[in-house]
Amino acid sequence: MKEVRRFTQTRGPPGLAPSPTNQALKRSLASGINGGQHPNHTQRVKSTSYLPWVATIGLGGSIVWTMYPPQQGAKVVQERKTLVVLGTGWGSISFLSKLDKEQYEVIVVSPHNYFLFTPLLPSCTTGLISPRSLMEPVRSFLGQNPDAIKFYEAEAVKVDYNRRVVHIQYRSGAHCQEGQAEVPFDLLVMGVGADNATFNIPGVNEHACFLKSVSDAQTVQNHIIDCIEMTLVKEKSQEDLQRLSQIVIVGGGPTGVEVAAELQDFFHDDLKKQVPCMKNEFQITIVEALPNVLPMLSKPLSDYTEAKLKEQSIRVLTKTAVKRVNKDSVEVETINLDGQKELKIIPYGLLVWATGNKPREIVQGLAAQLPEQKDLRRGLVVNEYLAVKGSHNVWALGDCANSNLPPTAQVAAQQGAYLAMAFNSMAEAELGGTPDIQPFQYSHQGTLAYIGGELAVADLELLGNSIPTRGFFTYLFWKAAYLNMCLTGRSRVLVATDWTKATLFGRHLCRQ
Repeated sequence: MKEVRRFTQTRGPPGLAPSPTNQALKRSLASGINGGQHPNHTQRVKSTSYLPWVATIGLGGSIVWTMYPPQQGAKVVQERKTLVVLGTGWGSISFLSKLDKEQYEVIVVSPHNYFLFTPLLPSCTTGLISPRSLMEPVRSFLGQNPDAIKFYEAEAVKVDYNRRVVHIQYRSGAHCQEGQAEVPFDLLVMGVGADNATFNIPGVNEHACFLKSVSDAQTVQNHIIDCIEMTLVKEKSQEDLQRLSQIVIVGGGPTGVEVAAELQDFFHDDLKKQVPCMKNEFQITIVEALPNVLPMLSKPLSDYTEAKLKEQSIRVLTKTAVKRVNKDSVEVETINLDGQKELKIIPYGLLVWATGNKPREIVQGLAAQLPEQKDLRRGLVVNEYLAVKGSHNVWALGDCANSNLPPTAQVAAQQGAYLAMAFNSMAEAELGGTPDIQPFQYSHQGTLAYIGGELAVADLELLGNSIPTRGFFTYLFWKAAYLNMCLTGRSRVLVATDWTKATLFGRHLCRQ
């Protein structure tokens, strides 16, 4: 508008400043040319002969200016495509951190406005680490100009592939407001994670606790406090006391083992000091359908883990499948040494379900629209470039992608970094560059697990070889590795501070 105002205040076509000839002409006209002969009549006639030319040039310039005005704000780059990213987990945050955001109109949709460091989530169940120490605002990963990226705190419920829109639902608990909207996209990155796999076992959703979010960790912690407080009630029968002191963890993977280890440390190190009148000993049981716990590790490490868990009075039931979950008990089928199956009933005060994953409803809905997505047991089937098979503008990463890789944080983080590189190369290609996109190659860095009693196990990768390690120094390495995995310096300081406070003052026993 400033330029427009400047142009409208200028008389005549812009760029035609008063010339010396025009100034002389004006002086001649002002000196009385209408009244008698000028002393230098020849010079006057010569000067006035320029009038038709000046008028013609001025009129022509005005006409050209009117017919062909300059295009203000003309685009010098190609119009950017709308890139929608669903989720703020490991894959999505890694993708956003390395994406050249100037090349796309980026919209991020997630029900949480934070990133959660999930590997240390089991430590939140006992108060060892505060959940806020593991949470980092999403906008801290959006680059130097976070206003250039739109973030919607909403849940994506459906992807309409044919219309190229994402249906979202948003709600505000503080203002009791909710609504729906559609977000159009040109390109879509799915990073919505996965749900807990219950294998259609009756009673799991109704009675079990899960561990995928901050609210899940707080729920587990509150259930532990309930069990502790209820065992101190004198009116309880001995049967009820025995049941409340039983904690069952279904799943012998890293999450299940670390939850059992954290709970046992809490009971052994802090509970007896804080509640000296506690008479009943809490019994932790791990139920695993496979022959070994931590099956992704080498056999010697799995055997070492099982032995150390039993030394800490943690009962390990392998080759045991859950058949039904009741309100106060779980029915399991175990295979004895003679190969015979036996049905057992295990009472519990707390049941933690830490098994595999299953696709979310939004993933199932998208797969139903793509004929190539027939096998949806683990997520959207992707090719070597993480593109969803059957689509030309949808990519998937992390737990919602079926890439024949384990559903771990390091897999999702590497996929996010790779996909950002691929999108940067595609943007350069559209601007005239040469794309250089290689297939995704996963680089396994190793597997770590804390097993309690300041002990840990690890299968580390070095020059293509797996190096098994275990014990106290592996526990120190586990701590250092997880601190290094934290995405920000703030999180590292907070986690280290929480560990120090727990060492000096113990874990807190407060309900959240």
